[in-house]
Amino acid sequence: MVFSRMRASSGLPCAQADLDHVERIVTASGTSFARGMRILPADRRQAMFAVYAFCRQVDDIADGDAGVADPMAALEDWHRRVDGLYEGIATDALDRVLIVAIHRYQLQSQDFHDVIDGMAMDCGAPIVAPDEATLDLYCDRVASAVGRLSVCVFGDSSDNARRVAYHLGRALQLTNILRDIAEDAGRDRLYLPSELLTRFDVPKNPQEALYAHGLDQVGRILAQRARDHFREARKAMQMCDSTAMRPARMMAASYAPILSALQKRGWKTPDIAPKVSKPLRQLRTLAAYVK
Repeated sequence: MVFSRMRASSGLPCAQADLDHVERIVTASGTSFARGMRILPADRRQAMFAVYAFCRQVDDIADGDAGVADPMAALEDWHRRVDGLYEGIATDALDRVLIVAIHRYQLQSQDFHDVIDGMAMDCGAPIVAPDEATLDLYCDRVASAVGRLSVCVFGDSSDNARRVAYHLGRALQLTNILRDIAEDAGRDRLYLPSELLTRFDVPKNPQEALYAHGLDQVGRILAQRARDHFREARKAMQMCDSTAMRPARMMAASYAPILSALQKRGWKTPDIAPKVSKPLRQLRTLAAYVK
């Protein structure tokens, strides 16, 4: 099915040209996100496309891929732009779709601002060995805040759904951090908490940390934290609307094998990719869909 051929009347009350524009932002990113959102009804899928397109644009600014001269100033512009959305002010197609999504699904402005602030943390000087509180704040902003927007679009804005966003966002982000230690070191970044690095005598220089003897212990502690967050997310999902939580269950099911593969490989050789069974990931994701 080609998403751009769906009529606006079956989804959000937006001009089809605006919906197509937002979809092009999503598909141009090369992500599998569009395929994953195929399980949603048209209106919720289009709203998620708009949320993803927003995240993609601010992430590109932070990563230096947006071609702006002053990334921090561009992110500040996005703060003002978000405020404008809640006053009904639109500057382009993405804004127009976001305004409709915001009102239909009661999306909170603070969550958009949190995402922007998370991207700002990656803008400028690289993050290197943040303290525990800063790492948790980073995970909340770049992952859990996106989750808070997402669960509302999925169809559950309850306190339990926000608990899902809190725990699942942290689980996914910690898994990403543990998977990408070597890649991040190549960009002079080290997202591992300074307290654990000090405890296990791991240098706080990204390149030197890669093969430090204590890195494996740091990785295993953070992996257990991620697993704990997955467990708490699953517990919260059981208290939520089952249909609304389907995308969240599928995301958790897709990521859990990555964390397991990382724990099996360990962090003595973090530059070697973990062996993740693709059929297992697909099977677990399918099981989460039909659950």
